[in-house]
Amino acid sequence: MHKRDNPVDMRRLLRQAARVTTTDPSGALDLVRDHTILSVVTGSRAYGLATADSDVDRRGVYAAPAPLYWRFTKPPTHLDGPLPEQFSWELERFCELALDANPTVLECLWSPLVERATPVGEELLAVRSAFLSRHAHRTFLRYAEAQFRKLEGDLRNGGAPRWKHVMHMLRLLESGAHLVRHGEPRVEVGDLRDRLLAVRRGEVGWDEIGAWRASVAGSMDAALDRSPLPPEPDRAAVEDLLFSVRRRSVTW
Repeated sequence: MHKRDNPVDMRRLLRQAARVTTTDPSGALDLVRDHTILSVVTGSRAYGLATADSDVDRRGVYAAPAPLYWRFTKPPTHLDGPLPEQFSWELERFCELALDANPTVLECLWSPLVERATPVGEELLAVRSAFLSRHAHRTFLRYAEAQFRKLEGDLRNGGAPRWKHVMHMLRLLESGAHLVRHGEPRVEVGDLRDRLLAVRRGEVGWDEIGAWRASVAGSMDAALDRSPLPPEPDRAAVEDLLFSVRRRSVTW
């Protein structure tokens, strides 16, 4: 039996609901301020690739109280802010994306830089392995392939590739390969820092980048049959958590 983390003040919640359903952006951002359950730093600082001019990229999860869904206008599924470079998902949307092996969402659950985790956030982290499956093989390769095609398009059009994007495409592939081989994502890639930062500075030839990409993608394919990842994620465990969080947010 779960204990309620923070009993909801229903009058305050209904006032907030009225604000969320208006065009007042601060009303929606109250969801981030008041109901964030997990906030982490991602991006270069979490990857071990930060430089002097790197931003602090924050990603979070907020759990909108169930009564906010009783109006015709529902809470937003995601929000920017209120801090610069901050982006948050509502819990249900976050879970949907994680179950689909979205790389950006999965890395939030494995970020080494956790700034805030409420008791509910700790519950989310405790079931993070339930989101994992062999679907990640396809998803990570698809994301990297889409990025690679855009970068090739830049070259065909006579421009230079965006080297920072090239670096992160390779980092994404390395993370995906680690996930398929070992059963969990790899966020921190400090041992590859020098090589990846050389890519970012444009010091690595395109042929070498293509060979690196092909090698890592090939290793992912080769590892799939022996992967410790299950064929499907544990949707029931995730849904049980979501149901529990929603139920605890209601005060009768």
